[in-house]
Amino acid sequence: MRSFLKLYTDPLSNTYGKWRASSIQAAVSLDRGTYCARQLRILARTYILDRKVLPNNPYGRWSACLLTDEDLANEVTLYLQELGTNITAEKLVLYLSRDDVMERHSIDRIISTRTARRYLNILGYRFHEAKKGQYKDGHEREDVTIYRDTQFIPKMKSLLAHSNLYDRDGKPLPPSVPNGKQVIIWYHDETIFYAHDRRRKAWYHKDSAAKLGAKGEGVTLMIADFVSAEFGWLASPDGESRARREFRPGKNKDGYFTAEDIQAQVKEAMDIVQEWYPGYEHVFVYDNTTHLKRPEGALSARKMLKGPSGNFFVEVTERDADGKPVYRSDGKLKKVKKEMGPGKLPNGQDQPLYFPKGHKKEGQFKGMEVILQERGINTTGKKAECNKNFRCPPTATDCCLRRILYNQPDFVEVESILETTCKERGVQVVFLPKFHCELNPIEQCWGYAKRVYRFYPESSKEDDLRRNALESLDQVPLLSIRRFTTRTHRFMDAYARGLNGRQAAWATRKYRGHRVLPTNIMQELLEESIV
Repeated sequence: MRSFLKLYTDPLSNTYGKWRASSIQAAVSLDRGTYCARQLRILARTYILDRKVLPNNPYGRWSACLLTDEDLANEVTLYLQELGTNITAEKLVLYLSRDDVMERHSIDRIISTRTARRYLNILGYRFHEAKKGQYKDGHEREDVTIYRDTQFIPKMKSLLAHSNLYDRDGKPLPPSVPNGKQVIIWYHDETIFYAHDRRRKAWYHKDSAAKLGAKGEGVTLMIADFVSAEFGWLASPDGESRARREFRPGKNKDGYFTAEDIQAQVKEAMDIVQEWYPGYEHVFVYDNTTHLKRPEGALSARKMLKGPSGNFFVEVTERDADGKPVYRSDGKLKKVKKEMGPGKLPNGQDQPLYFPKGHKKEGQFKGMEVILQERGINTTGKKAECNKNFRCPPTATDCCLRRILYNQPDFVEVESILETTCKERGVQVVFLPKFHCELNPIEQCWGYAKRVYRFYPESSKEDDLRRNALESLDQVPLLSIRRFTTRTHRFMDAYARGLNGRQAAWATRKYRGHRVLPTNIMQELLEESIV
């Protein structure tokens, strides 16, 4: 405005006395156009009429970010944390346009949605899919954490006191309890290799043509095995004897890993460890799935009825004289019904669950109410169960008839088939808490092997799949297995200190194990790929 009025009133100016020309000349000097000249004329007229009316100079304000105010930035950060996964740019705009927020931080304008997105980027937020972790629904479920903290962790801590622990270089540390037999902990699990599971990302030229790819994952191979920090994969020293199981999963192939397969595998595993490693005490660690299957007809309160019934029986697989299952003409297993039980009374005597001969309800199931009354338990006013899904409070013991019976010693102490099989041979079995894959180091061994497997040439042949998968498993170094096991033990320590899953993961983040392929393995894989 000053330049414009100077040009208009100064006799030495080339635009002296020319109102429009002076405004244009002032705008040109500011590298602006006719719009600026028009605004200068409007502002100048307003000033001439009232010398107190002067426009505010917005210099430095149009590019200033509100987040330069640290108090506002901290307040916005706390607000976004409260939103969790429901953060949107629109919600940030509404928050910054609230009267109390604008007054508290002297905000005189409402930002746009585009500016809100820019603010989210400044604060470190990115719009993408959530990163996948190793936990799922149920990991911190109350009943799961109770089992983890009161049974699994104490049991493992007592076993680790008699086991070898290792440092980052794979060297054994002095045992905390040197007396007695050394405990060897064998971790078990299953995994599936896919024929077309290969590395997908690579450096391609921008003009490279699209390649035809295989449809689906191709043929599959399931492998079940054991691993320990002392010896690696379970095998005899000469490698001739292994307990490893290989089969093609699927309805029209080898089927699936059943309880019978589990029993056969663990028997082979016990044969190997007791023949080749007799100087140790061996413990097998399994996950909480089909490995918990109980004997057919074993005590279970899950489906029991409250009152007497003539139709309550257990459906089991019919077997021939040699103990082999009998199949129907359509290929399905033939089922028969049998009585459950018996249970154990508090004095140690057997308790038949069905009315005896001569009773007016001979052969009928007694029902939970009668069974508990025979044990001297008052059932007055108790419902059969708290709801249809048997979802009582995790710490409840007498909320309903089913829960009371469920907590009876003879029902609790029913061993799984796997436990009974191993106990007969003097081998302990420990079951992992549900959803806790981070407590099984064999999971990381599978990951290492599959990373090696993805470097092999892709093939749809089952023979190539099997050969490549087995070679990949053999490439997992003992050092890496020991590092994986060490990280697992650190997870156990974190849980023993009362940390939850996320806190335990942070506490052990620096012990992620061996993550770089050895140079010799990488070179061999590259040479095979070239050939």
